[in-house]
Order: sequence, then C-alpha cells, then structure tokens
Amino acid sequence: MATIFTTIIQGEIPCHKIAENENYFAFLDIHPIKPGHTLVIPKKEVDYIFDINDEALSGLMIFAKKIALAIQKSVTCTRIGIMVAGLEVPHCHIHLVPFNNAGDLNFANAKSASNEELLKTAEEIRKNITLD
Repeated sequence: MATIFTTIIQGEIPCHKIAENENYFAFLDIHPIKPGHTLVIPKKEVDYIFDINDEALSGLMIFAKKIALAIQKSVTCTRIGIMVAGLEVPHCHIHLVPFNNAGDLNFANAKSASNEELLKTAEEIRKNITLD
C-alpha cells in the first residue's frame, strides 16, 4: 500500500507543493512548527533515511539545500533547521523548519495552518527557488 506521501506525489491528495524534480518532492507541512516548515521527500518509497543508497541520500540533501535557501529568503528567521524523525509516516522525509532559537525546533509547537496561509507561504517560497 502506498504511503500518504506517495499519494501526495501522485496528486491523489492535495498539497502546497514547493518544488519537485524527477527524484525528489518538497511541500509545506499542514501542521507547521513555524511558517515555511517544509517536508522534503524522495519520490521512491524508502522508510528509513539510512536505508537510502548513498547517491539518493546525497541527492536528497542537495535538493533540500535548494529548498532551504528559498525558505530563508521567504520567511523571517535566523536559520533553517533540519530534522529527521521519520516515525509519523513510513516514507523517508526531512523537515526544514525556519527558526530563531533552539526552542523553536519542537514538534509540540506545531499548529494547523489555514489554506490561505499555506498558499501565501508556498507562493513566496516558490518565487525564491533556484533548482539549477
């Protein structure tokens, strides 16, 4: 059975897509820790990040870096944090979270965001992406 992330990639479940290429996909978290909180995933289903082969893992990180740089240009923050928990969905994913202090990087701070908020944030981030 496909993971929820695969159904998002396939367009069966809507999302606020930030970017994609042939191997990776980035979209806003609907329960962001901070505005701009983005999930970056490989299109190929692999449950655990350290089960991904080296080439795919380095590609995932390079793709995530491009997304992180766009987020940092789009929202007010000191840095973009990166977290890998991987327990919620059995499909490897990286959380890119804008933050100003270490206390901001806490899943307990996650809140639902309105569709309008997510739409505005996604549009702003997409304007600042350079995937080349």
